[in-house]
Amino acid sequence: MGEILDAQSVLLDLHAAADAVAAALSDHVDWGPSGNRPDQYVSDVVADEAVRAVLMPLGYGLLSEESEVVDPAEGRPMVVVDPLDGSTNASRGIPHYAASLCAVDDGGPLAAVVLNLPLGTRYEAVRGGGARRDGVTLWRDHRPPLSEAIVGVSGLPASNPGWAQFRCLGAAALDLCAVADGTLDGYLDCVTDAHGVWDYLGALLVCEEAGVTVVDAQGRDLCVLERSARRTPVAGVALEIPR
Repeated sequence: MGEILDAQSVLLDLHAAADAVAAALSDHVDWGPSGNRPDQYVSDVVADEAVRAVLMPLGYGLLSEESEVVDPAEGRPMVVVDPLDGSTNASRGIPHYAASLCAVDDGGPLAAVVLNLPLGTRYEAVRGGGARRDGVTLWRDHRPPLSEAIVGVSGLPASNPGWAQFRCLGAAALDLCAVADGTLDGYLDCVTDAHGVWDYLGALLVCEEAGVTVVDAQGRDLCVLERSARRTPVAGVALEIPR
């Protein structure tokens, strides 16, 4: 377990973990609360166990929303994972939820996979190697004025800051990836410090490799490997989104 893996090998392992989540939930029937904590569903636990079964034997570290932190073996990166981002959507049958995984080494986010579980849409990125949606390279070079922008939000905006429309879709990883692929023009977390690193880090690498800027509203580092840390992500393609 001591050898250092290259980014493409890591990416393949992340895909395998995302596929394991999809398989585990393909015939899942209990979408109700887990009883462990107020905001956790049985499906969260099932998805987390699927990821752990793939990545832990390979020596990866795990920082998951749903379970205890696992330290990596020598030469292995830490994988930040939200095994079921948008689990409330999943519990209501809304087809907008994902498995989101991002491997982090000493240089920051290294490789990422975000898999839309009900639709099968798959985003991936490698640091310095670009981002893709279902194998097609993503690059945002269209920069609409704010008055024409459609912006994804988390929480309720206090007022309309001048954009054309907004959408509150309920899964931060997919919402941010929608900025990378041009479905949305920006993303704004309207609730201060509501998101853990697992909520956005996989999508952050997809966005950055697709030419989309993602920052914390307070100017803090978004790649923070601490369970208790919370951030307020904002994303856009050269959009000046009021904070």
